[in-house]
Amino acid sequence: MPNILIVEDDMALNNGIVLTLKQDNFVFMQALTVKQAKEQLDTNQVDLIILDINLPDGNGCDLCQDIRKTSAVPIIFLTANDMELDVVTGLGLGGDDYITKPFSLMILRARVSTILRRAVKSLADKVVIDDFVFDFENMKFYKNKNEIVLSKTEQRLLKVLIMNKGIVLSRANLVDKIWTEDSEYVDENALSVTISRLRNKLEEYPSKPQYIQMVYGLGYTWAVEQDKHN
Repeated sequence: MPNILIVEDDMALNNGIVLTLKQDNFVFMQALTVKQAKEQLDTNQVDLIILDINLPDGNGCDLCQDIRKTSAVPIIFLTANDMELDVVTGLGLGGDDYITKPFSLMILRARVSTILRRAVKSLADKVVIDDFVFDFENMKFYKNKNEIVLSKTEQRLLKVLIMNKGIVLSRANLVDKIWTEDSEYVDENALSVTISRLRNKLEEYPSKPQYIQMVYGLGYTWAVEQDKHN
């Protein structure tokens, strides 16, 4: 279920948004200030942020700018500022949508559904995790802003692991997903070699991997506990 962070200092409106979206089986986190929002982002995985601009201890635009340094999580601005310049500024800082007050809660619900569908679709193309940026569409991969060169096989392995993070995939399953059907024969060591090469390129300590972990007797997984603001 998607996790939605609502950053809105009007508690009645904050609760109203929860009640409106509750029927869609979302998980909600509520914040009234920038400080509370940052605390939620530091401790929870968030799939969508509904963000007011005028907050008691800061500006939502500034918070959005900070979030965009490490995360591509979708952000819907929610504000009474309906000037064209405000809209352009909010979207220019990385906002995905902009809704002005007063507004229909049902329209907000429709916008949230649209943004989440779009996010799921784009998830396979670009992923930001910790110090990594994996841009599968353009085949560009970065660690600490330094580009990493991956072979096509390493890219396929990485994508399968990322798209199934937290799920243990058997060796047979990985081989089926990574090597194309027209490959008549795949050496039994091919997966082990590809895992080793990918760890050497991504892991700080390849012999003690934090991300690409083996679950003895079962297979491999991308460890979800390492993800932040995904």
